[in-house]
Amino acid sequence: MKKIFITSSFLFASFLSFSQEITPNEGLRYAIDNLTGSARFRAMSGAFGAVGGDLSSINVNPAGSAIFNYNQATISLSNYNVRNSSSYFGTRTVESDHDLDINQAGGVFVFKNNNPSSGWNKFSLALNYENNSNFDNQFNTRGVNPNNSIDGYFLRFANGLPNEGGIFLDVLDTAFFDELSFIDQQALLGYNAYMFNPVDNENPDNSVYVSNVPTNGNYYQENYTVASGYNGKLTGNIATSFKDRLFIGLNLNAHFTDLTNTISIYESYNNNSSTGLRSVQFDTETYTYGGGFSFGIGAIGKITESLRLGLAYESPTWYNLTDEVRQRTITYCADCDANNNPIVFDPNVIMVFESYKIQTPSKLTGSFAYVFGEKGLISIDYAMKDYSNITFRPRSDVNLESINNFMSANFDTAAEIRVGGEFKHKQWSLRGGYRFEESPYKVDTAMGDLTGYSGGIGFDFGISRLDLAYAYSRRKMNFDLISSGLNDASRLTAINNNVTLSYTIKF
Repeated sequence: MKKIFITSSFLFASFLSFSQEITPNEGLRYAIDNLTGSARFRAMSGAFGAVGGDLSSINVNPAGSAIFNYNQATISLSNYNVRNSSSYFGTRTVESDHDLDINQAGGVFVFKNNNPSSGWNKFSLALNYENNSNFDNQFNTRGVNPNNSIDGYFLRFANGLPNEGGIFLDVLDTAFFDELSFIDQQALLGYNAYMFNPVDNENPDNSVYVSNVPTNGNYYQENYTVASGYNGKLTGNIATSFKDRLFIGLNLNAHFTDLTNTISIYESYNNNSSTGLRSVQFDTETYTYGGGFSFGIGAIGKITESLRLGLAYESPTWYNLTDEVRQRTITYCADCDANNNPIVFDPNVIMVFESYKIQTPSKLTGSFAYVFGEKGLISIDYAMKDYSNITFRPRSDVNLESINNFMSANFDTAAEIRVGGEFKHKQWSLRGGYRFEESPYKVDTAMGDLTGYSGGIGFDFGISRLDLAYAYSRRKMNFDLISSGLNDASRLTAINNNVTLSYTIKF
């Protein structure tokens, strides 16, 4: 467990692409694993690398489908409960989100070889879909910042741009908005929100701007974020068994992602004068969609009738993603409107940026399981993933390359351990599990370690089985109210409470 601390803010929100603003956080979103799958799998915290015999187990070790003795199909329904608690300059806020989703569905076909002279006595074909990440979430951060305003975000883009009539003087014309670069767009949004003015308004070559925000501090700030969508994976699997002692398998995975993230940032000022800026609201809606590909290989060795060892490799996932962004500002300025009405600057433009690529890190998992006959089992998985290998492309983009360099310098290899157990009595099964995952950072202030617990129960009807699981996880992290220009971060604690019900039938 990493115990080194730093005092800087959330470091992965400080880079800018020429086309749009992309941060290392985008890579972590798709690189960090979530505990998902069937109820039996989740009840044992996913410790199935040497166990197999469950459709979700093939995501840990592709050889797991060769453990099946019968054709089976499983479908799972999950209730997601996310509770986010944040602290920002002494103000604590709590937000919760609930969602119900069919998160897993699949089947496996087992073909036995009746030729006694062949050691390859069985092979299996499986097809399984899982919702790897349910993005439905919401959280609110608010507090009084004694020092810094969000004007830093807009000034970061504006400073250096010439005060030409096409960008700053013609403030009411939005027809050309979608023809501007992302930098120009952010500058125009800030200017029309009355966040800054040119130092020399008469000089078209002026490139220095001064903030209109009151300098007396005590800025009330609020960030309200609502996300919806999913990251799904469709797995095609083939596996075989040699003399029921060696099991090997292969996965080919197609990934699908669809995410809408809406961020509303509000800042107000303790301004008692009859003129000047009173409050600003900045809304950004980002729609991200695309797909990817990965593969996996694995093996399980039955050392004795009770002892099993497993080893699996999961390749990087190669994603191709596209962002669509829509933004607006709402400003209240005491002397900016004759009727004291809020000033809304909404270009009503959807900015569609060029696609970009993300390569997530590969993963290596070693597993141990001991089976106590018909009474139950205990299983341990140990996995390693090097998050410094997350890569954005094209690498010819110098800003994306600077993000890659940042991740290489600040991300680290993280270990994950999963422990699970199952006890059987007649038709009943009782299960429990523990999960621990290290922070992807060398310094764990920005994002801490994850700790999780799980438990569950199952009943076997003979031809079918019903399983119920509960899983809990907790992780702390820093969260920036705005992506750049404001170095004060809130401390966010994310708690997940998930309940999964699965139905399995043999055929």
